[in-house]
Amino acid sequence: MKTLEKHLKSIDKIFIPYIMAGDHEKGLDGLQETVNLLADAGASAIEIGIPFSDPVADGPVIEQAGLRALAKKVNLTDIVRLLKTIQSAVPLIVMTYMNPVYQYGTEKFLTDLDGSAVKGLIVPDVPLEAQNFITDYLGGKDIALVQLVSLTTGLERQKELVKNAEGFIYAVAINGVTGKEHAYTDHLDAHLINLSNLTELPVCVGFGVSSLSDVERFNKVSSGVIVGSKIVRDLHEGKSDEVVEFIRAATN
Repeated sequence: MKTLEKHLKSIDKIFIPYIMAGDHEKGLDGLQETVNLLADAGASAIEIGIPFSDPVADGPVIEQAGLRALAKKVNLTDIVRLLKTIQSAVPLIVMTYMNPVYQYGTEKFLTDLDGSAVKGLIVPDVPLEAQNFITDYLGGKDIALVQLVSLTTGLERQKELVKNAEGFIYAVAINGVTGKEHAYTDHLDAHLINLSNLTELPVCVGFGVSSLSDVERFNKVSSGVIVGSKIVRDLHEGKSDEVVEFIRAATN
């Protein structure tokens, strides 16, 4: 069992905040500060986005965060160099698209991160059938490739996705990009319960989770939540105290 799965299984109410690498007034120099802030507030793990010019799964808030980071000349080489040295009390999860990883060199990317605080990887634009481009280089490494399951994923496909999944299952709560609020379907709760019954891995719900009522709802039918746009927006607006309060309230 890899570190990420073991760690998350020990937590009753999982809360994973998302941040964009380099979206800080100090650029990448502010990443350690933000990681410390979120971990101290009670985050179970921290998802770190890699800025990319064509973020097909991201809504406007995260897309703008990526553009702000790119404007600061943030790149994957510098991010990996920092992640190799960064200290974190909780596991870090890198969320990226395949193009930057391919350009960096997939084997080099995974080798460079092995042994760091990064214990998970999310690559939303790589389907299951093509994941060998990543998994071929994951052997012996303590990095879990996280699977995403959408609302439109059929039962047989869900079974395929969770069969050899690692870390946790990322349950996408809406059809569309991140950041859409209060657009949940009536059958979402049943979908999450059924998905949880297919796997022993934690099932964490993301996309559109933005309020304590959302967190309370999903904690009843899943292992926890992933919160992105709200965290990114509040941090950008200088509301770090509100972020801390939100995480503490969500995890108590």
